[in-house]
Amino acid sequence: MSDQSERWVDATQLPEELVALIDTLRPGEDVRITRNGETIGTISGAVHENPAPSTDSDDITVVATAMKLSASARDSLSERLGSGYLVLDLHSAPPTVDVLLVPPASPQLIGNFRALYPKARIVITEIEDAELGVRFEGPVRRLLDAGAEAYLPSSTIPRLAEQLDRTMTQLNQLTDGRPAPLTIESPRDDRVLE
Repeated sequence: MSDQSERWVDATQLPEELVALIDTLRPGEDVRITRNGETIGTISGAVHENPAPSTDSDDITVVATAMKLSASARDSLSERLGSGYLVLDLHSAPPTVDVLLVPPASPQLIGNFRALYPKARIVITEIEDAELGVRFEGPVRRLLDAGAEAYLPSSTIPRLAEQLDRTMTQLNQLTDGRPAPLTIESPRDDRVLE
């Protein structure tokens, strides 16, 4: 007779947004699963054995990754960022993180992250690093793969004109008119993503 209390589901079989939500649960926090308004199950946050490193220094920018990255991928990111950064898995990060790296996700999940980490800068990222076995693809990456050269999320027509002129000037200077890698700019000058 098998022990029915030890059932499990491999997270790779679940939708990414659900896994990301589960990853944000802290010990004692639950997510109720309902059907037709009735609770059919509960997912509870687990106690994690690795304590969060001390992040008391104002000289250190703490970056938490809300995507499944291997220790070597996190170490590589930390090394590339330099000594002013500490890169942690979301599970071992304190609630006072400075930056939260998130794969493309629903607005609801981003809102949940905002509520859990109110002081963090939430940065959505699409990553494809075959060497480190990391692939978090999203809609912009798919557009790039299809042949797009630029993505300009403009807030106004005047802002679009500025972005388009700057982008076309840069592309033409860098490539003599040939296709160039995708450039992504946000509506505000102080938030540029590449």
